[in-house]
Amino acid sequence: MTQQHHLRAAGTSILIDTSDGDCRILHWGSDLGDETIDTAALVNAVPNSMFDQPVVASVIPQAARGWRGRPGLSGSRAGRGFSALLVLDGADQSSADQKSADQKSADQVGSSALTLHMIDAGGGLAVDVEYELDAGGLLLTRARLTNTGDDPYELENLSLTLPVPARASEGLDLTGRWAKEKQPQRHTIQQGTWLRSARHGRTGHDSTLVIAAGTQGFDFGTGEVWAVHLGWSGNHESMIEQLPDGETVLAVGELLAPGEVVLQPGDQYETPTVYAAYSPAGLDGISDQFYRWMRARPSHPKRPRPVVLNTWEAVYFRHDLDTLTSLADTAAALGVERFVLDDGWFLGRRSDNAGLGDWFVDPDVWPNGLTPLIDHVRGAGMEFGLWVEPEMVNLDSRLAREHPDWVSGPGGRSSLEWRRQHVLDLVNEDAWNYIFNRLDALLSENDIAYLKWDQNRDQVELGHAGRASTHAQTAAVYRLFDAVRAAHPNVEIESCSSGGARVDLGILARTDRVWASDTNDALERQTIQRWTELVVPPELVGAHVGPGHSHTTGRTHDLSFRAITALFGHFGIEWDVREASESERGELASAIAFYKQHRTLLHGGRMVRVDYPDAAAQAHGVVSQDRSEAVFSYATLAASRFEIPPRLRLPGLDDARLYRVSLGLPLAASATLGYGQPPWLASGTVASGRVLGELGLPMPLLRPEQALVLTVTAQ
Repeated sequence: MTQQHHLRAAGTSILIDTSDGDCRILHWGSDLGDETIDTAALVNAVPNSMFDQPVVASVIPQAARGWRGRPGLSGSRAGRGFSALLVLDGADQSSADQKSADQKSADQVGSSALTLHMIDAGGGLAVDVEYELDAGGLLLTRARLTNTGDDPYELENLSLTLPVPARASEGLDLTGRWAKEKQPQRHTIQQGTWLRSARHGRTGHDSTLVIAAGTQGFDFGTGEVWAVHLGWSGNHESMIEQLPDGETVLAVGELLAPGEVVLQPGDQYETPTVYAAYSPAGLDGISDQFYRWMRARPSHPKRPRPVVLNTWEAVYFRHDLDTLTSLADTAAALGVERFVLDDGWFLGRRSDNAGLGDWFVDPDVWPNGLTPLIDHVRGAGMEFGLWVEPEMVNLDSRLAREHPDWVSGPGGRSSLEWRRQHVLDLVNEDAWNYIFNRLDALLSENDIAYLKWDQNRDQVELGHAGRASTHAQTAAVYRLFDAVRAAHPNVEIESCSSGGARVDLGILARTDRVWASDTNDALERQTIQRWTELVVPPELVGAHVGPGHSHTTGRTHDLSFRAITALFGHFGIEWDVREASESERGELASAIAFYKQHRTLLHGGRMVRVDYPDAAAQAHGVVSQDRSEAVFSYATLAASRFEIPPRLRLPGLDDARLYRVSLGLPLAASATLGYGQPPWLASGTVASGRVLGELGLPMPLLRPEQALVLTVTAQ
């Protein structure tokens, strides 16, 4: 008997066939409507020199069903039971629509959630796979494996697989390094496996935020795209695989070390949540789905995102009460709303060589504790924030000397140092309790509204009691975040990991923003923020105005370029603004005022990235949900090959409405070349959304590494 399960929402369908005991996804993509699909009509022919029945990818691809690609489940019982054969044992679904029973076909039910129960009775395994298609079209899926046998089962891999059609011929993923995260790379999908493995003990600087397949030449505003993200902050793998028969799948899952997950009889393992988005209108449609889902979360920040000043690039380790109170006064005068004291405040911390683990205020630097600074900051009308790195330890610390067994590693020897630091073994309950108690004490004894929670190293040999422990360490870190938030629900937490090495929806389930990169170089940030915000809404992406001379790249940029770049995130400053000239302070204060005026739009609107024809420049904007207003940025990244830049289209507006387009902030005095400003720029212009979206507007002849910001208001 034909049995289909059809989930539909917001123009997206996922259709799963369970007719013969197998579970196969027949379709994930555009909405198929209400009609019943004839499964028999979709059965493939059997080619020569092949299994005697058609082979397609199951929900969990298995060799037992003829799958010759990477299996979705692998493991064994000391070498036995190595090949599972999963058979449907039932399905639970919940309806998302209000149709009566007689409006639904007997074999195809519209629903928003489905759980498939599969068993391998002979192999002693049970797998439940859950699918939830949210109201905005984002698909969430996870699997739970239970050992129903009588002896241990060593799990090697349990990943989630989704098929994509043959017209998805081009792949996209992201890579990077420290201070240059989220760099896109594209390739033609061919037979074989495109595999991205992340083995950092954390998400990783080079980790791909999504792995995507799309129609040839897809871009931000064009083409069909299928994209998958794994919400997990430990080791993981992402792949695009195409078999010789042409079937193509996307798959993601946790990457487990040998012996890392051994299920005793009755034990369970649950995969991280997989987030999958389909868009018929390019990558911006992928962002739409992620943004809608994230902004609907109960934990999503509700109040306006405050302007931040972080002290790191202002003072580094040079902590002094008079210096910091002076810096706080200058920040408050500019309009800063949150003052964050970075690294250097705790016991023995005069450099990054010592002190990690000793989370006590250093009396040599702070004889009266942090209270005088906190009181001064609060008196100036700002919140106070503090930097911590609770997952790490220096060997030159009281903690490491008293508890050398709390250092994570392979057992019997030390791992390589990284910035003179090691990972604290938080799988050890004593170590976990010590760190929680220290964080709890800091937050209980001080008026701290915000933690910048850092994690500054890879650890490829995470171990506890001689066994690999990346999975257990990641779970322990999550539990630590959860416990701190439960004890101090009004404290916001930023996830930093030597910049953007831990950016994923697993950590963002527990934090209020991420630090996208340790570089504040605005040129690098243009790309880093553009691609980080493919999945993460801008209100959750820290974006700061750094000093004119970048300490990571050595480049020098005008303040306007730095400020406009930072506007399209959670705006902040990381610069000793006491050294800014009077004109620079005025310019910075104007940018802060502009951010405050528009942050509801910037942090609640639809992100639009312009497919601009000149690779030497890029543009993006945020359009309000009712399309009554927008803010766009145009930035030059290099010298153009064009004498006159192509006109800038402003997509996403209402074709039928008239809009006034104006310069949002003054151009830097050195921004333009020669007589480089088009006439309309001086006083603005009025045009319809259709004209602005199709014809666009002439751009000024900006020098390389300059930017402007435009405001768009319906008339």
